[in-house]
Amino acid sequence: MRSSRILLYGVLLFFPGSCNQVSSALQGPEALPDLQDIRQRGYLTALVDNNSYSYFIYRGQPMGFEYELLQNLAHYLQVDLRLQIGSGIEQGIEKLTNGEVDILAYPLTVTLDRTRLIKFIDPLFESRQVLVQRKPENWRSLTTDEINRMLIRRPVDLINKEVYVMRNSSFVQRLRNLSEETGGEIIIHEDSAGATSESLIKAVAEGKIDYTITDDYLAQVNAAIYPNLDIETEISLPQQIAWAVRHTSPELLKAVNQWLSTIKKEPTFMVIYNRYFKSLRNLQLRIQSDYSSLGGNKISPYDELIKEGAARLNWDWRLLAALIYQESKFNPKNESWAGAAGLMQLMPETAQRFGAADPFDPAQNIRAGVKFLKHLDTYWQKEHVQEEDRIKFVLASYNAGLSHVIDARKLASVFGGNPSSWKDVEFYLLKKSDPKYYKHPVVMAGYCLCEEPVNYVKEILRIFEEYKLHISA
Repeated sequence: MRSSRILLYGVLLFFPGSCNQVSSALQGPEALPDLQDIRQRGYLTALVDNNSYSYFIYRGQPMGFEYELLQNLAHYLQVDLRLQIGSGIEQGIEKLTNGEVDILAYPLTVTLDRTRLIKFIDPLFESRQVLVQRKPENWRSLTTDEINRMLIRRPVDLINKEVYVMRNSSFVQRLRNLSEETGGEIIIHEDSAGATSESLIKAVAEGKIDYTITDDYLAQVNAAIYPNLDIETEISLPQQIAWAVRHTSPELLKAVNQWLSTIKKEPTFMVIYNRYFKSLRNLQLRIQSDYSSLGGNKISPYDELIKEGAARLNWDWRLLAALIYQESKFNPKNESWAGAAGLMQLMPETAQRFGAADPFDPAQNIRAGVKFLKHLDTYWQKEHVQEEDRIKFVLASYNAGLSHVIDARKLASVFGGNPSSWKDVEFYLLKKSDPKYYKHPVVMAGYCLCEEPVNYVKEILRIFEEYKLHISA
């Protein structure tokens, strides 16, 4: 089974604040964590945006430009990642400055005003702001020159036009500057705090508004979804795009910049960039899929079977979905080298015992797997393990076998640990590759390289948390 670390990102835009707000943001609470504290606690907390390129779920798999980069960063820092999804510019700044998150992984335009509040890492890439407008209704039958004559191609032509942008965004400041530069008023509508660049772009495509402003990389992504959009009119010079940390996190800033410098010297960065900003056909497939959090609320083709099984277990169905994703990536024909088969990777004897005559049949496989999980859950209920930990005992037993987990409990008792606490049992599971422990008289199942079940538990619970962020119960 796999383990992975997560990172997050989002988009921080212009945030006008008073001198008092800036001073407060820079001072912040005392003793906010820097890199040493983050490493001691074992995880990095990042704020990420939930959109078509940053972070989403597709066929059960967490994906996204910032998501992949943050995973890579967490691995570089040798910590796990904890993810939060942002819900506004002000909230994002507040979360960073008060210590709720360690990094704003939004694609932030670097501006002088923002540097008073936050500390930017080195730029990820450069971008220009562009005007998003609709092509003429009959654009497919027109020449390029005819289309150009019907569209805004000069910033001066925005005078007296209504342009909708996100509240407190860098686009607001750019439009104000354009009004000064052109000597005429551009009518700026700052949309609600809940608006996003993508929601405003969609509104243009659907004819609800005529104009919005966004960054060119985001415009290209959305133009692939809405072919009636024109994004050719640039309204800014190239601008630097970067993530941000607190002013009081100099060591984290240094480490993140070292990481970024390293991956930019390798193919890694551009491979990830191209996956989300250049492979636009794949983006269209993700957007249109029923199994994408971008447009639906499904995880897999087997959601109804999973929900039925979860109800019998009294589990959140997304937890059972996370287990099945970890086992088979929702491939009902999957078979391991050891003979484990189907969606829940049942061993032949387990499939037979719990009623799956054909383990490759999704319905039979899930029913049998759920019966097995129910058997394990009943066992651990009788053993009076801590209620909040019981799911971890069940998951570890499903992966490694009940006997190895029982051995770890016995070792915890012998060596002064708490056999009803997963934290202590996990510790002794990891000791079962050491002769001092696996040869102890209380151990019945012998040697186990039990990093796999320990990571298995962590990974399923991580995926479950991500599903909860994107998929409703």
